[in-house]
Amino acid sequence: MGLFQAALPALVADIERLVRTESPSADLAAVANSAEAVAALGAEHLGTEPELLVLEGRSHLRWRLGDGPRRVLLLGHHDTVWPLGSLATHPFEVRDGVLRGPGCFDMKAGLVMAFHALAAAGVPDGVTLLVTGDEELGSPSSRELIESEAAGCDAALVLEAAADGGALKTARKGVSLYEVRVHGRAAHAGLEPERGVNATVESAHQILAVAALADAEAGTTVTPTVLAAGTTGNTVADTGRFTADVRVRDAAEQARVDTAIRALRPVVEGASIDVAGGPNRPPLSHDASAALYRRARHLADRLGIGPLTAAAVGGASDGNFTAGIGTPTLDGLGAVGGGAHADHEHVLVAELPGRTALLAALIDDVAAAEPQHGHNARERRTAQPTKTTRTTRTTRTTRTTQTTQTTQTTQTTATGGSPR
Repeated sequence: MGLFQAALPALVADIERLVRTESPSADLAAVANSAEAVAALGAEHLGTEPELLVLEGRSHLRWRLGDGPRRVLLLGHHDTVWPLGSLATHPFEVRDGVLRGPGCFDMKAGLVMAFHALAAAGVPDGVTLLVTGDEELGSPSSRELIESEAAGCDAALVLEAAADGGALKTARKGVSLYEVRVHGRAAHAGLEPERGVNATVESAHQILAVAALADAEAGTTVTPTVLAAGTTGNTVADTGRFTADVRVRDAAEQARVDTAIRALRPVVEGASIDVAGGPNRPPLSHDASAALYRRARHLADRLGIGPLTAAAVGGASDGNFTAGIGTPTLDGLGAVGGGAHADHEHVLVAELPGRTALLAALIDDVAAAEPQHGHNARERRTAQPTKTTRTTRTTRTTRTTQTTQTTQTTQTTATGGSPR
């Protein structure tokens, strides 16, 4: 740990360098510029340039260290939720032992920790560092890359920030995302409202139906979020839409909610419904992280920075994907602090040396151990979930389903009565 204590000024300077390179996920040019900055910093520490992988216009970086079989995947991202110009309102600063700046906690500090840890470990053979550029969007272009790199590895170590109090993240909920689109018929709200089919009223019915799918006992949250309907204040709304965010602890609950949302039926006579979206990330279960967490606790005690704690969290990460294909996964190995995505985002500077030492020890421990899972690589690749976007539209009397490799479609139209 003394090595990283001495390197603390360099750790802070490197974090500043990345934080000052803004990288909002939706700005492809900014993410590309950030990828250049991350690549340059990584090359300085690792002595080798990464591969630049541009998928669907999004910039990802991959370092495959050494020539041996892939044993360990270090997984991070360099995109953030902060728009360009955020440095003007949330400047980089270090005051009273607290480092602040957009994206410092989530998760540019984690990337810097990885570079220092790998350099200290002698750039170990069989380790891959993958830094993606679209995690905050749900990893639409990088999911298959992540799963492919994780397949066959003995461990995926995720550089996301720690949970409260520095806890490692040993379980994450799975995520499903939906958009429910409602179709009605416009009419003058004063002259002949009875001739319209009110999409606003239908949206209200559907929002209540979707929210009712939550199950607090099972840890399932179903949260309607964005809502829009209608065009003008004196017109019966002919369209409406809302989105829903679903978080679940296990795959059975994810399937239950998905089936129920696709079975929604309109209430207002003449209305119809489209449901788009579906499961985005599978759950990361305690089973996927238990063995790695035990190793991390032992190493922390040996380094004098224990005891470590663990937490199950509702937020998802790319670790959900690695766990979903069967790769042992430990998350929350990045910075200690708080305020991800919020005005008070921060990193506790004093925690950086110890956490970087733990990361270096864990990389070395897994890379040096007897291979455990490489023989399963082929089976894991076969078992990878397919990335799909599904749209459901259902009629009350007829159900027509059209399926391609990426789309499933079903429509529902109401002829009166209550939802089934």
